[in-house]
Amino acid sequence: MVRQHPTAVVDPAAELDDRVEVGPYSVIGPGARIGKGTRIRSHVVIEGNTTIGRDNVIFQFSTVGSSPQDLKYKGEDSQLIIGDGNTIREFASLNPGTAGGGRVTRIGQRNLLMMQSHVAHDCHIGDDSILANGAMLGGHVVIGDRVIIGALVGVHQFVAIGSGAIVGAGSMVSKDVPPYCHATGDRVRLRGLNLEGLRRQGFDKARVEAIRQTYRILFQSRLRLKDAVQRVCREVPRTFEVEQMIEFVESSQRGICR
Repeated sequence: MVRQHPTAVVDPAAELDDRVEVGPYSVIGPGARIGKGTRIRSHVVIEGNTTIGRDNVIFQFSTVGSSPQDLKYKGEDSQLIIGDGNTIREFASLNPGTAGGGRVTRIGQRNLLMMQSHVAHDCHIGDDSILANGAMLGGHVVIGDRVIIGALVGVHQFVAIGSGAIVGAGSMVSKDVPPYCHATGDRVRLRGLNLEGLRRQGFDKARVEAIRQTYRILFQSRLRLKDAVQRVCREVPRTFEVEQMIEFVESSQRGICR
């Protein structure tokens, strides 16, 4: 059964699964669908066409699914989809998509969105990533899996950050950050690989060395991108991670931070 505090306001049209908990003074609108075991603390607002999966925890004063902060948004039907096992901390804000970006904002599984973080319209976040306190994503940002965004980082709209990357605190990200890289600064520059992240994920020496060789050729050889990719294909074992890095740089729309 749903456990709802007497002071909470839940629209009759909202769909709440078993073992959902709704804390004091929280407000849930008619378009909400919330999965089994999700816990909503006090003073949370959930509105719009918002789907939340299982076993999430949403802390007090968060706003989930409110209208996009985009002047082009004209009230069109759009979605915010949140997967399972996420933790959304105090004062976080998450907006749904817009007509200009596919009409959906999507957050995967087991992510941690810390206090006052912001996920704007049409963003896509993978699994097992962290947005630290005050991290802000502009519209249409794509974040891979196992990414760490430091505190007070601002990410420009349409930027992509590849899987396994880390962005240092206080950085301003205006270009794409490749997978497994470490980037910091205003505006961010590549500072090497996220070696600590690779170690924590259990990468063996051979896989790390392949990533290291790819990094050196793509970003330190001063070759044109096309020539650097060809050299990687000739000289580096084609592991999954190497393929990810090649595909990322070749598909970049905003350009790679260097």
